[in-house]
Amino acid sequence: MNTPDIPSSDLGPHHPSEPTRRTALEWVTYLLGALAALAVGLPVIGYLLGAVWKPRQDKPVDLGPIESFALKQTRAVDFINPLRQPWDGETGKAAAYVRRLEERDFQVFAVNCAHLGCPVSWFPQSGLFLCPCHGGVYYEDGQRASGPPPRGLYTYEWYIKDNHLWIVAGHLPTLQDPANPKDRT
Repeated sequence: MNTPDIPSSDLGPHHPSEPTRRTALEWVTYLLGALAALAVGLPVIGYLLGAVWKPRQDKPVDLGPIESFALKQTRAVDFINPLRQPWDGETGKAAAYVRRLEERDFQVFAVNCAHLGCPVSWFPQSGLFLCPCHGGVYYEDGQRASGPPPRGLYTYEWYIKDNHLWIVAGHLPTLQDPANPKDRT
């Protein structure tokens, strides 16, 4: 079967410099695919790089006058998380356990268990912090007594300013990112 040679001018109105409908649809497909990839990719990249570009921004929180904490006593203090958002509601509240050791010496513990972050409870009768989730137990100085927690309670950085006890707070402490840099394991 021989096909006769037909001059290109006889093939119809198509010229190589004019886009065809097929070419236009290919470009629209490429453009829509690129937009979809961008819509999915930007949030993923932002999530992965967000921790690098946005360092932790803990802020000072006033827990009250130092006279309100009795010597050798531990008590819970509620405060508003300084990094809360307007839509956080009740979850924008946080707490800490404050133990006054001496006149101007304190221990301030996060209420979160070092195992999985459940809130611990203070039992003054036994002098122990107990975690209801998995049975973690801590001594009154925050050290691990028993159970699954890998370490003692997290502590907050604290300081005294104008006879008020202040802590540096904002994020939920974890093993990789404790509230107090001294707690790094």
